[in-house]
Amino acid sequence: MSTFSDFFHEPIARRALLACVLFGFGNGFVSAFVVLRKAALKVDTLSHALFPGIALAVLLVGLSQWSALVGALFAALFVGLGSLFVARTSRIDEDTALGILYTSAFAGGYILLSKLNLRQKLDEWLFGSILGMSDSDLWLAFGISAAAVLALIALQRPILIYLFEPNVAASLGVPVQLLSYGLFAMIILVLITSLQAVGCILSVGLLVAPAATVYLFTNSARTMFIGGGLVGAFGATTAFFLSYPLGWHISSTIVLVLGAIFMLSYIFSPKYGLFSKKLRAT
Repeated sequence: MSTFSDFFHEPIARRALLACVLFGFGNGFVSAFVVLRKAALKVDTLSHALFPGIALAVLLVGLSQWSALVGALFAALFVGLGSLFVARTSRIDEDTALGILYTSAFAGGYILLSKLNLRQKLDEWLFGSILGMSDSDLWLAFGISAAAVLALIALQRPILIYLFEPNVAASLGVPVQLLSYGLFAMIILVLITSLQAVGCILSVGLLVAPAATVYLFTNSARTMFIGGGLVGAFGATTAFFLSYPLGWHISSTIVLVLGAIFMLSYIFSPKYGLFSKKLRAT
């Protein structure tokens, strides 16, 4: 396309813009739970654990949108919920179990991938191809993102009690173990929906940066949810309009923009920014 206007009139461009808003808000909203739970490294591990599942699915049934998604879901559930189960049923802590299962799964995925000749195609699942999304991809992402956002809104009070006072939550009758499994499964599903848009490698940026940015401005946990959604949507949309004239990969630009917003907030936030801390120190 010779101009951005020509590009924007293409259906794939408008679909990509809608995907940016959808993924940005949905992931940004859920990122508040990830930040408050201090689970960024676990989410990063899970995002990488999607890859061996894709490799297994390709080996068994071939590479397609649905086989890759199902394979990624299987791998994430195996690593994520498996680590929770091992921690609940042994003296091994969750981080240790997660490290063992993640590295074992990734090693197995690499061995499987070495037998395949689809590295270039699999790059789209590693780093995303938001322009390649179809209407069905968007509907699937919308359904899962909407369900995740509504669940977090409906269960916000018990979730916040569980995050800050798990013993109090249990004494109040909150099913802590079931809630832990359910929230972990929700994160996995949100990761899966972002897979084609930003890929396994970059998806953690969408699930951490938005709420981390808001966290530098407020002490309100509830504000972090809606604020994270708005920052995610703004960052993704901004990246869409920047990527074409700059000739940059859209998915990478989304994560780069969100990282830049976070760094600016880290430096200039009037409440918890680097400069404000130095001013108070003097």
